[in-house]
Amino acid sequence: MAAPMNRTYNTLDEQDIRNIITNAVADFHLSGKRILTIIPDRTRTAPIPLMFRLFNEIITPEVKQHDFIIALGTHKPLSSREITLLTGCSPDEAEVRYGNVRIYNHDWDRKDAFTRIGSIPKRDVRELSDGKLSQDLPVRINRLILDYDILLVLGPVFPHEVVGFSGGNKYFFPGIAGPEIIDLTHWLGALMTSRDIIGTKHTPVRRIIDRAASLIPAGKFCFAMVVMGEDLAGLYTGTPETAWGKAADLSSKVHIRWCPRAYRQVLSIMPAMYDDIWTAAKGMYKVEPVTEDGGEVIIYAPHIAEFSYTHGNIIEEVGYHVRDYFMGQWDRFKGYPYSVLAHSTHLSGQGTFDERTGRERKRITVTLATSIDEHRCRQVNLGYTDHGQIDPDAWQGREDEGILVVPKAGEILYRLETEGEHQGVYPGLSL
Repeated sequence: MAAPMNRTYNTLDEQDIRNIITNAVADFHLSGKRILTIIPDRTRTAPIPLMFRLFNEIITPEVKQHDFIIALGTHKPLSSREITLLTGCSPDEAEVRYGNVRIYNHDWDRKDAFTRIGSIPKRDVRELSDGKLSQDLPVRINRLILDYDILLVLGPVFPHEVVGFSGGNKYFFPGIAGPEIIDLTHWLGALMTSRDIIGTKHTPVRRIIDRAASLIPAGKFCFAMVVMGEDLAGLYTGTPETAWGKAADLSSKVHIRWCPRAYRQVLSIMPAMYDDIWTAAKGMYKVEPVTEDGGEVIIYAPHIAEFSYTHGNIIEEVGYHVRDYFMGQWDRFKGYPYSVLAHSTHLSGQGTFDERTGRERKRITVTLATSIDEHRCRQVNLGYTDHGQIDPDAWQGREDEGILVVPKAGEILYRLETEGEHQGVYPGLSL
């Protein structure tokens, strides 16, 4: 059976969290400043309602202005109702209870929403990416940051398919970033492959994100959360780099489940917080390392009816393919957004492409058990099965048969024990 996650960590109660925030207000010298807090959307597990309330109780009275922006990257904007669910507080309640606190969606689809804060020259991109990319990189970010003295990052840290571990400066890039750096970093992650980068602390993608964040003119601080169930196993404060670093160290222990064997079939049961395949693909990323060659990952999500609410048309044009499929036909695909091509490769996993025969071979099969019909699944090069024919309970307890069921898939990373010393830390982490 898969080894359980380490459950020995103490969790923080509300008073612990309150004390940490209070001390940080003093350490960060927030008094009298204009503050913009960057928070995740609803595709991340975190006690945002609690943190939103405590931030407003502790920070808002001390500062000149305190607003929030949702780090959407290129996810769809949240409606008023969704913001209420995210924060636990309706706009009307926020107005009454917290004065003039404003909550913004990141308007990633509006060109006038951005300001250019500098660039990373080609030679530096080449060095930071270990030679995988070589191009000048303009760095654009939501222009709202110019209205504030200090930017606070409030977000959880998990193993991540593009950057290694989420959180920290990732809330700026891609969280509230322009398309250039989103495309470049996601494509760099795709070139490295999700399987090789996920759960690794120090990566070329993280180096580029940190370099871009150094160009931000405002002060930057971070509250990095390590979530365990519905609680916090850790809450670290400091610069985005230092707070994230400590959180990533703990995440590498809490969020990795070590398995003694690979599985021929994995059923990833996706929670409602993932509402399209663009986000629910995490059910593939997190189990790819324990799926055997020729095996199958089933994304079980009857509630999902779209590949992507924001990039669906492009996905249906390019389909889902392995990295080498795109690299072997680069003239054909180089005009598409690199972030979409990256998503395509991440969900497809590793594989090969023979340029001579035009034959693509995926290491594993990805099958959708969703409300997307069979024709659309086949059109984009994914498998299909009728979700109504799957009883998740009947799949439980069959690990000896090579079948793994992952409840609430998408955040816990599954690794083979043979990849390391089974210490709850992915080999290669610099701790």
